Amino acid sequence: MIKKTKLISLLFLVLFVHSFVSAQSFRAGAAKRVITPDRLIPISGGMGEPVMPEGKMGDLFVRAFVLEKNGTRVAIVSVDNLGWPAYLGDMSRKLVKGIPASNILIGATHTHSAPDAYGFPDEKGNTGADLKYLEFCITQIADAINEAVANLQSVYLKTAVGEARGKIAYNYYAEKLYDPRCGIIQAIASAGKDKGKTVATLVNYAIHPEVLGTGRKTLSPDLCGPLYERIESKAGGMAIFMNSAQGGMVTADTRLENGKEANDWNECIRIGNLLADEALRIIEPAPVQEDPELYCTAKIIHIPVDTEEMRYVFQYSPVAIKYRINSDNFSSVSTQINLLNIGKAQVITIPGEALPNIGFYIKRKMKSDQAFLFGLTNDAFGYMLTKEDFGSFERYEYISRTSLGEMTGNIIEDEAIRLINESPLPSK
Repeated sequence: MIKKTKLISLLFLVLFVHSFVSAQSFRAGAAKRVITPDRLIPISGGMGEPVMPEGKMGDLFVRAFVLEKNGTRVAIVSVDNLGWPAYLGDMSRKLVKGIPASNILIGATHTHSAPDAYGFPDEKGNTGADLKYLEFCITQIADAINEAVANLQSVYLKTAVGEARGKIAYNYYAEKLYDPRCGIIQAIASAGKDKGKTVATLVNYAIHPEVLGTGRKTLSPDLCGPLYERIESKAGGMAIFMNSAQGGMVTADTRLENGKEANDWNECIRIGNLLADEALRIIEPAPVQEDPELYCTAKIIHIPVDTEEMRYVFQYSPVAIKYRINSDNFSSVSTQINLLNIGKAQVITIPGEALPNIGFYIKRKMKSDQAFLFGLTNDAFGYMLTKEDFGSFERYEYISRTSLGEMTGNIIEDEAIRLINESPLPSK
C-alpha cells in the first residue's frame, strides 16, 4: 500500500512537472487569409487619384504570427496593402479574444498595387476606397489572428540579422543610403507530430514593393508574393514580411543597364526570390534557442500634424470619418509604438515610413545586435523625417509634404529610445 501511494505521488509529480514545463514553453502559431477582392477595385500607390486595375497577378494576404511565453501573448500581423491605419486595425483588435489589443501589431507590406485603405480624397473630396472591401479585410485579419492562437504549439526559435546580398534594393535619392540588413525570426515545432517542421518565417527588410506600382494597372502583392511562395516552398510553414525604415526613397532595384527599368511580374519574381533566398541563407546557421524569452510593451505617443496635405486626408477621408473615434482640429495624432524582445531579437515598431537615417540611429541604440524595425506598423502616417531633413532639400520636397511635419522623426526617435532604456534586456 505504501509503495502504491508513493507510485501515485510520483506519477502526480511527473504530471505536475510536465504540465508546469509545458505552461512555461515558448509557443507559436500562424495562419493566413486571402484578401484579394472578388472583383477589380481601384488601387493606390499613395496620395493622388487611385487607378482602376485591368487585371491581377498573385493574391493579397493577411498573415498572422502569434507568439506566447509565460502568459505573454503577442500577434504580429502583415497586410498586403500600402498602409493600414489604426482605425481599421482597432476594428480587428475588438474581434480578437485572448490577446491584449496593445499586443496586436498590424503592419502593412506597402505594396503599391492594392486597394486604397486610407480613403485618399481628391480636391473634391471623392475617393476610390471601397468600404465594404475594407470591412471584409477587418474580419479576415481577426480570423487569421484567432486561428493562429488556436494553432499555438511548442517551438524552438531561431533569430538572425545579416546583410542581404544582391540586386534587391537601393535608395532612389542617394543610391547607397539604405540599410542592407535583413532580420529573420523563425519558429520551429519542438514537439508532437510536427517536430522539426517550420511554423513560420518572418522577414524584416526595408524596401518599397513597387515593382509594378499603379502604372501597370495590376492588382498585386508585388514582390512580396513571390517571396512568400519561395520561403514556404523551401522552408515550409508560413512566410510573413514586415517592412522596415524604407522612407525617402528605398525602393526595389529594377534598374537595367540601358537606363530603363524592369517593372513587370518577372522582376517581382526575381527580387522576391532573391530576398527569400538571402533570408534563408542568413537564418540557416543561426543557433536554436530552446527556451527564449518574450516581452512586449506599448506606449501611446502624440505627434503634431503640421502639413496641409495630411490634415486634408484626416478631415475628408471617408475611411477616417467612418472609423475615427475622436475628432479634433486635426492638429495632432495619437499613435502606438511597441517594443518586443523575442529571444535574442529586439523589435521597435514605427507608425509610418521612417527615413534610413532614423532607422540606423534607433537600431544603434537598441540593446541587441539583432535589431529589428517594423515600419508601417500600428499606423501609416506617411514619411517620417527629422527636423534637419524636413524641407531642406529639393529631393525631399515630396516626402516633406506627405509627412505629418518636421518634428515627427525626432519624436519617434526620442520615444523609441526611451522605451528601449525602460525595457529589460533581450536574451543573451
